[in-house]
Amino acid sequence: MEIKIKEVNNVSKNGQLTNPRLIREKETVDAMIQIYCSNNHNTESDLCAECTHLSDYAEHRLIHCPFDENKPTCVKCEIHCYTREMKNEIKMVMKYAGPRMLFRHPLLTIRHYINEHKSMGKLEE
Repeated sequence: MEIKIKEVNNVSKNGQLTNPRLIREKETVDAMIQIYCSNNHNTESDLCAECTHLSDYAEHRLIHCPFDENKPTCVKCEIHCYTREMKNEIKMVMKYAGPRMLFRHPLLTIRHYINEHKSMGKLEE
């Protein structure tokens, strides 16, 4: 199967995400990273260097996501775009922060679960 990669339309000229769906994905991932970092790396408001790197990496992957607004949640995605090392890091963050998200960020959590159960588009073959 050959996957066609589309031109990136997900960012403004200043490099910020513009697609509402991807902005929400970024907010969700950042909320999870914040929970993980504050509880495991003893940070207050700022992320540690390792978690900042993970957040930047996640944003970069969202910017270059070929699905645009049809992006499925990562667990349902047919393209696994994270490197093995970064995938292991984000899985550890999600495993820790996921159960805590409902209490700290209920709207993000509910929207994430709704998106997870929607059938999202597929890439053209």
